[in-house]
Amino acid sequence: MKFLLVEDNRDLANAIVSRMEMSGHVIDHAKKLEDASGFVATGEYDLILLDIMLPDGDGRAFLQQHRASDFDTPVIILTARSQVSDRIGSLDLGADDYVTKPFDHAELEARCRAVLRRRAGNTKTAIEIGGIMFDPVAGNLIVRGKAVTLRNRELRLLELFLNAPGQIFSKSKLADRLFSYDDDVSENAIEVYIGRLRKHLQPSTLSITTLRGLGYRLDLDG
Repeated sequence: MKFLLVEDNRDLANAIVSRMEMSGHVIDHAKKLEDASGFVATGEYDLILLDIMLPDGDGRAFLQQHRASDFDTPVIILTARSQVSDRIGSLDLGADDYVTKPFDHAELEARCRAVLRRRAGNTKTAIEIGGIMFDPVAGNLIVRGKAVTLRNRELRLLELFLNAPGQIFSKSKLADRLFSYDDDVSENAIEVYIGRLRKHLQPSTLSITTLRGLGYRLDLDG
């Protein structure tokens, strides 16, 4: 998954980024609302972690503005404010959840998973299709009864394809979803990850089709 963190506290931001990256997620970090707006305008995110008090404004205004423009990316508010009225106000503006600082990072990860499951209309995390069973939360892939070890980006690439089978993903789109803004990415890197994932899926009836000039698509054979 690709997350956007909007947080001006450097130590907290570093801790969140480190934790999420260890879990295999890609995460961009904005220190102020202006930067956050730039990230949202140029990239796609599965989830936004949004602080309220930022140097150039209130995160709730950012949320309200984007919700008014049919922006439907899930948002979890991060704030030191613990009053019930604050939580209700943020939820009414369109937040999907609310986490009060200080918080346990394991709890934050669990809330992220819960919000993403709810948005997908799914209470289960495991996906079974074409001879594989894949659990993106646990990072487990079983192909024809055999456990397969995936590297973090291979895992996220498979998750991306399984969430949209039949959809065509260009190399630039895949790079945007698999790497952070600061990463230096070449098209060859995408080809390498596609090649590795194809090998992992070979015993199954799933295949990744190359569409010249367009990109890649996950297909169910047979």
